[in-house]
Amino acid sequence: MNTILLIILFMSLGAMLQRLEWIPSKTPQLLNSFVIYISYPALVLLTVPVMEFNTNLLGIAAIHWLVLLVSVSLVLLLSKLFKWENNVLGALLLIVPLGNTSFLGFPMVQAFFGEQAVSYALIYDQLGSFLALAIYGSFILVLFSNHQEQFSIVTVLKKVVVFPPFIAMICSTLLHFVNLPNIYFEVLKPFALSLIPLVMIAVGMQLKLKVNVNQLNPFIVGLTLKMIAAPLFVMLLVFALDLTGVIFQVTVFEAAMPPMITAGVLAIQANLAPRLTAAMVAYGILLSFLTLPLLHYILR
Repeated sequence: MNTILLIILFMSLGAMLQRLEWIPSKTPQLLNSFVIYISYPALVLLTVPVMEFNTNLLGIAAIHWLVLLVSVSLVLLLSKLFKWENNVLGALLLIVPLGNTSFLGFPMVQAFFGEQAVSYALIYDQLGSFLALAIYGSFILVLFSNHQEQFSIVTVLKKVVVFPPFIAMICSTLLHFVNLPNIYFEVLKPFALSLIPLVMIAVGMQLKLKVNVNQLNPFIVGLTLKMIAAPLFVMLLVFALDLTGVIFQVTVFEAAMPPMITAGVLAIQANLAPRLTAAMVAYGILLSFLTLPLLHYILR
């Protein structure tokens, strides 16, 4: 509960800082860069070496890709039903399947399931959300963007290979077989702990709550698919396969995360329904403070 209160406090602080004229406009981007290059890799290097590897970890990633496939299918089906414009369809295809599984997911998983459970969220994020953003996200941006760039597997692979958290993931996997000294963990822990305050302040500074009345339909449908239908599907899947334990509770929890901030930023830059995208990301984060505690109660 204390962690959740801190998350709300830091996000509220970011929202307040957004209104101060003397705060540089690029502050959120600088905070995000610090998280991507320092805090996030430190968290990976801290948790993965002590993780117990088993076949269930591959199951976590497989569930993410299955959720993505189902989400895309539903968005395409509903787009034909409601006759959404092409830019709205592109925005929803990008932000409905991709969740905020790292920036919001890690602190939320830590708050509800404990620090050890973050390692499962890392697998869901790195082998699921991150790869999906790099591969699937790049394809959607090229397909729907006004700037018709050539989709290239080589370019996508380069983005994956040079992404700092992914490099940390590879290194930390190798370190799993090394007997690490205590000083290794003592040095990394302060940087990993900076993830929650920096991320939530940056999120608070980027919240945009204005919704276009003409886009209420895709706004409601998109958030319903992302934050209710997706976790419900995973929960039923886990129940049907009789999968138990914290690892699968975290998987359901990660599937319930609101739209990914990075995917939203890319959609806005590509001019894919910018106001709709910004509103879905912002309201998704706010709604998650209600939906995630409720989901945790159900899972328990």
